[in-house]
Amino acid sequence: MIRKSTPQQQLIASFVLLILVGSVVLVMPGMTTNGRISYIDALFTSTSAVCVTGLVVKDTGADFTRLGQWVLLALIQLGGLGIMTVSTIFLLMLGKQPSLSQDTVLQGSFTHSPMKNLHTLILSIVVLTLVVEFVGTACYFLYWVHEFPVNEAIFLSLFHAVSAFCNAGFCLFPDGFTRYQGHVLINLNTIFLIVIGGMGFVVLLELYERYSQNRGKDGRLRKPFSLHAKLTLLATLILIVAGAVFFFIVEYNDILRGMKLSDRILISVFQSITARTAGFNTVDFSLLSNSTLFFFIILMFIGASPGSCGGGIKTTTAAVFFAIVRSRLRGEMHTMIMNRTIPKEAVARTVSVVISSGLVITVMVVILLVTQLGGTSHVESRGMFLEYLFEAVSAFGTVGLSMGKTSGLNPLGKLVIIVLMFVGRLGPLTLAFSIRPRELALQLKYSEENVMIG
Repeated sequence: MIRKSTPQQQLIASFVLLILVGSVVLVMPGMTTNGRISYIDALFTSTSAVCVTGLVVKDTGADFTRLGQWVLLALIQLGGLGIMTVSTIFLLMLGKQPSLSQDTVLQGSFTHSPMKNLHTLILSIVVLTLVVEFVGTACYFLYWVHEFPVNEAIFLSLFHAVSAFCNAGFCLFPDGFTRYQGHVLINLNTIFLIVIGGMGFVVLLELYERYSQNRGKDGRLRKPFSLHAKLTLLATLILIVAGAVFFFIVEYNDILRGMKLSDRILISVFQSITARTAGFNTVDFSLLSNSTLFFFIILMFIGASPGSCGGGIKTTTAAVFFAIVRSRLRGEMHTMIMNRTIPKEAVARTVSVVISSGLVITVMVVILLVTQLGGTSHVESRGMFLEYLFEAVSAFGTVGLSMGKTSGLNPLGKLVIIVLMFVGRLGPLTLAFSIRPRELALQLKYSEENVMIG
């Protein structure tokens, strides 16, 4: 008897299908400048684009033709929105209704609670995406039209606007954005696109509704922000400020030495924002101090916000986990944030996400070290542990920042990073739920017995 697939399985299948199609297209003639690319490199690049990561084993600007770059752009856009979202839009345009299971997938991808007008939300998300990307493209074009031919400037602007909004981090310049590290327009436009894309569509639409359609005659808001929106905004602000301040202080006399104060501040803010999910860089990360790299590993592990294009455990998960620890240290039985009690199901899911994510990264880093270093002694491989850990967390958080190790990985190492990018984009719990039996296990409860903890 053929069993109907679950929503989680459909979501995973859509990403796998898009990745495989992308990899096959990229190995076709005319996609690379030299006409050759191994399938493992094509699979890696396709996965990185669909999972909006930005880690590369080929130079996107030099090794791919314009046609190949268009394919990558399409994969980034489809991966950022999700193939289920795009297919839903096409069905609605044809006057047809998506299936219930498809609605379930979209519900879990973009919202934190059931919604009656889900299809309206999906349409709003697509419109918002196109509008923001158009604005971002226009801002880039205002500068690049003076530096490149018009056609080149248009493509560069569109490519980087989509890449930034989808938090993909793919860049057509070999040195990233280091050539524009002090340019205000390029930096602020990129920051705007990254923050908007990593905030989560539901939060953005809630902000729009609250300040445009939800005011009484006296101008006051009729309905308060949801806890999800408040947590997302607060966590995002705290992480941006903390990352910028840390980078500014630690790197002030190192990589920021000799720069103007305004450039130091701009670079610090830019790298703090991009470190959580986007992967663009205005400095060479191989020159950063160990303390900065480790702090950025924490930021990459946290990642973007739920319902966005980014990966990681998500900002709200980190906030709830912090609240769980605080509540337990205070001896409180319930987890409370902002005068609200977090449901036990959400608490359990938070702990599961954090622990499972940590376990996935730990196992994959061990495999990465074994496949890349083998029996190499610690003295001979000094410094490489942090570098491989950085690459692994960058892949899991779908960030795309690199210390230069990714391009030199052997095929097994590339497969490890591919798995990390895929798991990081979909989430370890989504993958776990997709392979569990459909039938619910019998809920047995045995007698309790205490154990020593801590």
